[in-house]
Amino acid sequence: MGYKNVTVAGSGVLGYQIAFQTAFHGFNVTLYDINDEVLEKAKSKFDVLSEAFKNDLKATQEQLDATKLRLSYTSDLAEAVKDADLLVEAVPENPAIKTDFYNKLSKVAPEKTIFATNSSTLLPSQFADATGRPEKFVALHFANEIWKHNTGEVMKHARTSQKTFDDVLEFAKQIGMVALPIYKEQPGYIVNSLLVPLLNAAMNLWVNEVSDIETIDKTWMVATGAPIGPFGILDVVGITTAYNINKMEAEATQNPVKIKAVATLKEQFMDKGKLGISTGEGFYKYPNPAYKDKDFLK
Repeated sequence: MGYKNVTVAGSGVLGYQIAFQTAFHGFNVTLYDINDEVLEKAKSKFDVLSEAFKNDLKATQEQLDATKLRLSYTSDLAEAVKDADLLVEAVPENPAIKTDFYNKLSKVAPEKTIFATNSSTLLPSQFADATGRPEKFVALHFANEIWKHNTGEVMKHARTSQKTFDDVLEFAKQIGMVALPIYKEQPGYIVNSLLVPLLNAAMNLWVNEVSDIETIDKTWMVATGAPIGPFGILDVVGITTAYNINKMEAEATQNPVKIKAVATLKEQFMDKGKLGISTGEGFYKYPNPAYKDKDFLK
């Protein structure tokens, strides 16, 4: 395999984490974004990330200094990929933006460069033609806070070569991920294919007044040994995301339960600024949610 130089396109929520994680594990990383102002913001986020690596991974200052030395920045796409063995794309989750990006990228990237999309909702086959190298194109998906929740889901599409698939799985391992092969395209990969139905089922139980939030979470936690229940998870994911997913489904299906879920989430949470952990309150109050109380599971 022998990847040495990795380019990460997009310095948003996951992009800057992927860049830092990759540099931390010894690769030369070029971070590309549309302008220098955005890249400056990413640099300041690396200081916050360094503290998290110290706390969670017991990283030393020397390791973090070396990581920063392996990072370079540019808003010139041709410059960003000129030596790239692998490009990880983390541009906004919008089909038109991604297609436009791959059309431009395919014209300037060296022949050797493998492309990997970090999209969580769009499938690689949607962009395979735009890449100009469908056999060298794969999906590589991470969970937020990748240094802790270190899943590396690698998903091929029908035209991905076996070598590309194997090499990207190997790369995922080399940057400290648990490499998870997905042999066929699947919206939501594995994590969300399992998680979204659970969250949906919990929402339906609550909206239909079958039971209350704490009882639903308690049931899941006691019965499966999980450290957190579906509503606790929704606070982590963010209630805005839950609202948007339910809204799309409600509009598409006109399902009365979904319509009610959207109205309830809007009135009781969105309008009151209760968006989950990020705002200090969602289904639970933070930093001490009820589900962490020692008597919660009694």
